[in-house]
Amino acid sequence: MAFHFADPCGTSFQQALKELDEEGGIEARHQRYQKNHDTLVDGMRALGFETLLPDALQSSIITSFRYPSQDFDFHDFYQKLKLKGFVIYPGKISQADTFRIGNIGDVHPEDFVRLTEAIREIRK
Repeated sequence: MAFHFADPCGTSFQQALKELDEEGGIEARHQRYQKNHDTLVDGMRALGFETLLPDALQSSIITSFRYPSQDFDFHDFYQKLKLKGFVIYPGKISQADTFRIGNIGDVHPEDFVRLTEAIREIRK
């Protein structure tokens, strides 16, 4: 499906639609987000992290991970990742201590490989 734009200068929304079209449409974008999620989860599980949700219930938009231990210091973890150029989110649920990592936007599977490598380095 091709999108046509009446305004040659474009708006933010028109630019987003153009980029979506250039990527191959909604299904192609979804496939990238799913690959981002899969790359992230595989890398995090290899480092000993557990996802909050079972795979069958997890979406590819944002992924929640349980704290790896009782003494896990999210603030320290966050600050060290930020220094390496990655920003993650605190958890927002009461049933478990979690943090979240977004899988959408102008990010690609190789970015999640770099993220998990950074996490491996700071957890040594």
